[in-house]
Amino acid sequence: MKDFILLLPIIFIFHDMEEIIGFGRFFKKNPDLFERFPKTLAPYRDFSTAGFALAVYEEFIPFFGVSLLAYYFPNDILYGLWFGIFLSLAAHLLVHIGHALYIRKYIPCVATSALCLPISAAIIYKCAKLMTFNAVTIVCIPLAFVLMIANLKFAHFLMHWFNKR
Repeated sequence: MKDFILLLPIIFIFHDMEEIIGFGRFFKKNPDLFERFPKTLAPYRDFSTAGFALAVYEEFIPFFGVSLLAYYFPNDILYGLWFGIFLSLAAHLLVHIGHALYIRKYIPCVATSALCLPISAAIIYKCAKLMTFNAVTIVCIPLAFVLMIANLKFAHFLMHWFNKR
């Protein structure tokens, strides 16, 4: 497991750098998308690169924090949380690919999503074979997934708060 633990924050930051670098320009070049897909793009109407970078930074904290803790203090709780967070990252990558297919346009996150998804799937598969699935991990995996969804909502809140200032 230790061989894979720190790949989670590396994959996350590799992917999110493409978003930070590309979304500002993408939204400026494609303002029609806000009218075509108002519900999908509502969280990005007041987009700024700085606000988005703040949201990414906030999201990075649990990715890096849980990975670091699981690396140095391996136990079923931290492995379960780490695994659930990794599953949420893989789901995040799938959502980006789905968004690109939905709007029928390249989105600055699809290249790294397409690159990182098979790597993430392989890591998830290998770690699932290495992990001990017991009551603790079975509770921690979905708990981490739910916490990451809540964290994403909080990151969007931070982004909007920052952009309004």
